[in-house]
Amino acid sequence: WLRGRCLGRGAAVDPARDTFGAMTGLYGAIQPADSVSLSTRTHGAVFNLEYSPDGSVLTVACEQTEVLLFDPISSKHIKTLSEAHEDCVNNIRFLDNRLFATCSDDTTIALWDLRKLNTKVCTLHGHTSWVKNIEYDTNTRLLVTSGFDGNVIIWDTNRCTEDGCPHKKFFHTRFLMRMRLTPDCSKMLISTSSGYLLILHDLDLNKSLEVGSYPILRARRTTSSSDITSSGSSGPRAVGSPCHQSNAGPLSEKTLSRPSQREGGSPRNSLEVLTPEVPGERDRGNCITSLQLHPKGWATLLRCSSNTDDQEWTCVYEFQEGAPVRPVSPRCSLRLTHCIEEANVGRGYIKELCFSPDGRMISSPHGFGIRLLGFDAHCSELVDCLPREASPLREIRSLYSHNDVVLTTKFSPTHCQIASGCLSGRVSLYQPKF
Repeated sequence: WLRGRCLGRGAAVDPARDTFGAMTGLYGAIQPADSVSLSTRTHGAVFNLEYSPDGSVLTVACEQTEVLLFDPISSKHIKTLSEAHEDCVNNIRFLDNRLFATCSDDTTIALWDLRKLNTKVCTLHGHTSWVKNIEYDTNTRLLVTSGFDGNVIIWDTNRCTEDGCPHKKFFHTRFLMRMRLTPDCSKMLISTSSGYLLILHDLDLNKSLEVGSYPILRARRTTSSSDITSSGSSGPRAVGSPCHQSNAGPLSEKTLSRPSQREGGSPRNSLEVLTPEVPGERDRGNCITSLQLHPKGWATLLRCSSNTDDQEWTCVYEFQEGAPVRPVSPRCSLRLTHCIEEANVGRGYIKELCFSPDGRMISSPHGFGIRLLGFDAHCSELVDCLPREASPLREIRSLYSHNDVVLTTKFSPTHCQIASGCLSGRVSLYQPKF
C-alpha cells in the first residue's frame, strides 16, 4: 500500500484519477471533426501545435514565418501573426494563460501577450543557429531554450524589458536535437541526432555549466528488460560522450571507471549519458528526433529513426531510481518498457508526438493521420501495467483526415480533443461522436 502511494496510485494520491479514466473512455469514440477554418494559405507546413493551459486557445507554428491562433471549441480562426519571425516558426510554449513564447530558424525567441498581439512583448537574441525548443520553469520563471548551435540558454523573465531578458549559456553539446524539463524541473533531458540521450540530474538552472564542470555518472546503453532478468549478462557497454570535454574526444577510461554517485545521492547537475535501446537497432546508430515527458514524470517518450532513415519507432522508457540491479555497474536511469514501429513516411521531417494530459495515452503521427496508443488495451496507468519485458504499445484507434504527412499532434489540456497538423498546412481536430 505504501509503495502504491509512492507510485501515485490510489484516490488518496490522485483524486482526479476517475475523471481521467472517464476522459480516456471518451477517446474510444473519437472521430475526425471539421478542419479549422484558415483565412490564409501562405503559412506552409505546420511544425508545432500548442494549447493554452486553460484550453481556450490553440496556437499553430508554421513553416512560412506565421503563427496562427484558433478557438479550439468553435474551430474559428482568431488571429494570424503574419510576420511573427523572419524564418520558420518551430515551437510555441505558453508561460501562463496569456503570455507565450515562439522560437524560429531566424535564431530568435519572441514573447507575445494574447491581450495585445499587434506587437511582440520583446525579442530575445542569444542563439547563433536555428532555435528548436522552448521550456519554462514556472517556479523560478526561467525560460529555457535550445537550438542547433548546441546551446541551452536560460532567460530570466523576471527581469524582462522591451529590449529582452538577461540570459546565460547553461549547457552545450554537439548534435543537439531536443531538450525537455521534467514536470517538477528536477531533471533536464537532451536528445541528439547521434543517438545519445543526456540527463542532467538534480537540476539547478541558476548554476551555469562550464566545460568539464559537471560530474559524469556513466556513459552506457539503457537497460533492457532482459538485462534486468538475466543474471549472467556482462557489464554495460561504454560509449563516447557527445559533450565537449576538456580533452576532446571520447570519455577516458579513468572517467568511466569512477564510482557512480547515484547511490548516495548525485550532486547538482550531474550528467548521465545514455544510448537508448531501440528494437532492431542494437548494432546500428539511430537519431532521436522527438522527445516528450510523461505529465507525472514517470517516463520519457522518444521517436527514433535508424541511421539509414528506413525505420522509425516510438519508445517509452521508465525512469528508475534507487540502487543498481547489478552491483558491478550503476543503475541506468531509463528502462525500455513499450515500443511500436511507425510508418516511415515524410523522410527528413520530424514527427512530434505527445502524451495525453493524464499520461494514459500517446498520440503519434502515422502517415497521413495519427494513432492513439495505450500501454494496454484498457488504457491503464503506466505504473499499473509495467511489463517485465519490453512490450508493444497497443493501438487504440487510428484517425486519418489529412492528405499529406502529419508532422505534429497535441492533446487539449482541458477538453477531450486532439489536434494535428500536416506538411501541406492543414490543421484537423478530433472529438468524440456518439
